[in-house]
Amino acid sequence: MLILTLDHALDLRHAARITGETVVFTNGVFDLLHVGHLDYLEKARALGGALFVGLNSDTSARRLKGDGRPLVPEMERARLLAALRPVDAVIIFEDDTATRLIEALKPEIYVKGGDYAPIAGMVVKPLPERAAVEAYGGRVVLIEYMAGHSTSALIDKVKALK
Repeated sequence: MLILTLDHALDLRHAARITGETVVFTNGVFDLLHVGHLDYLEKARALGGALFVGLNSDTSARRLKGDGRPLVPEMERARLLAALRPVDAVIIFEDDTATRLIEALKPEIYVKGGDYAPIAGMVVKPLPERAAVEAYGGRVVLIEYMAGHSTSALIDKVKALK
């Protein structure tokens, strides 16, 4: 369970290739860690031998989520993620998408949440990293979120407290 630079992650990735271990990669903000995150990470980890998690930096999270976010600073979010049993490595990144990390690491499996799944054949939320994964022959797997568990819902619940 490590917080890595990209160079160190590449070393770990190389070691996984040598041993034939399937690397699974996912990414996100992971602000206010909750059981929905844990469920998602457990399902992602079950797909392979190692789970690498790309974590949006504070700057990136602010661009994606708006002012006031993230609530938890990047190093604290990284430590929490790295302490979870399913997570083998955490890499903090500055970009808004994980495309550059994916192009560098080339995980066999890239996992994202079910909110990227097509609804009635229509893509509602495009997955920006899909082309990078498919370009080297990787596989994209979408995992359904645990119903009723989201950071936004948790924030709304806290705001509603008197």
